[in-house]
Amino acid sequence: MTSLLEPGTTTDRAVRLRAEHRARWGADPALVGRAPGRVNLIGEHTDYNGGLVLPVALPHSTLVSLSPRDDGRVRVASLQAEGVFEAQLDDVGPGTVDGWAAYAAGVLWALDEQGVTVPGVDLLVDSTVPLGAGLSSSAALECAVAVAVTALVGGDLSPAGRRRLAAACVRAESEVAGAPTGGMDQAVSLLAEPGAALLLDFDTADGSVGDLRHVELGLERAGLALLVTDTRVSHALVDGGYGDRRAECGRAAEALGVDSLRRADLAGVEALPDPLLRRRARHVVGEVQRVSGVVEAVTAGDWGTVGRAFVASHASMRDDFEISCAELDLAVATAVEAGALGARMTGGGFGGSSVALVPADRVEAVVAAVQRAFADAGHRAPLHLMATPSAAADLV
Repeated sequence: MTSLLEPGTTTDRAVRLRAEHRARWGADPALVGRAPGRVNLIGEHTDYNGGLVLPVALPHSTLVSLSPRDDGRVRVASLQAEGVFEAQLDDVGPGTVDGWAAYAAGVLWALDEQGVTVPGVDLLVDSTVPLGAGLSSSAALECAVAVAVTALVGGDLSPAGRRRLAAACVRAESEVAGAPTGGMDQAVSLLAEPGAALLLDFDTADGSVGDLRHVELGLERAGLALLVTDTRVSHALVDGGYGDRRAECGRAAEALGVDSLRRADLAGVEALPDPLLRRRARHVVGEVQRVSGVVEAVTAGDWGTVGRAFVASHASMRDDFEISCAELDLAVATAVEAGALGARMTGGGFGGSSVALVPADRVEAVVAAVQRAFADAGHRAPLHLMATPSAAADLV
């Protein structure tokens, strides 16, 4: 199949990473943590609005090898990047770490803030989650570090403990890396189950994960597959667009007199005098309804309805929330024309990836059609991966 990104065999990757760790740091790693990226099936920009989301964990994952130190220092390096971050743990915190290492070092700070006694560590990273593709490479890194450090200190990896780890990872991303996040990515990376999507409800006083439910998908039984297309238009949550949308949603909620857009209804939204805030709120309120509808349709095996909800969601993100781009629109439209039941952009937007619900026997045809469409439009060739719903973060 053209340009298919494989996740790699976890065991083989872990063996290689252990050897690289030994060569890099001069000591065998105490353990290796693994955490998956994610693709969100539906429910975009709803988490920080108290809404519902429905992501799945990817087979593509980040591995982190870890060895403890007795001098209070942290060193972080990656097989996919040049350079080494090094600092005293006491000096790590908001505003002290630049670049991708902030996501890893920030977790150490956030765990310390939760009262965990974190030792100095050497960390080495290996990832098959595409960077800048809207598939949560950052959360995968955070959660792999969180699981590894927690296991090292004998901490709690129960479901309740994983919720606390998710909160620490959110703080790392928001406060140390400076990327606003709603918490969906970290929750699914730490709490997913194979073969299922994770329905998350963020209707809580502090915006953290509230109720959650695993929704069995049964894609193979239905003869369907989830195809992700990375447009290779890189997105970054620190670039400002994500933060702008979050602020606009806050202003819309204030104008409606509600504490979050989860409390709004479409009638009230349509009466908003500000057209910009009206469009932003319309997307969020409609998207929450679409998540509920998709869960009902999946449960009933009504995949046609799921596909139509994907298409409606993309139109809303393109027109009302204005977070799509020409490459995403082309990937979505072409996938549907080539036989997908539905497709939509996924992730924070402004680039990144789309996800399509495709009959298994049409996957290669959809991939080929999208490749041709991008070439004809003069776009950079996209990449593709299969989003087989996978397991949560753990030790390897």
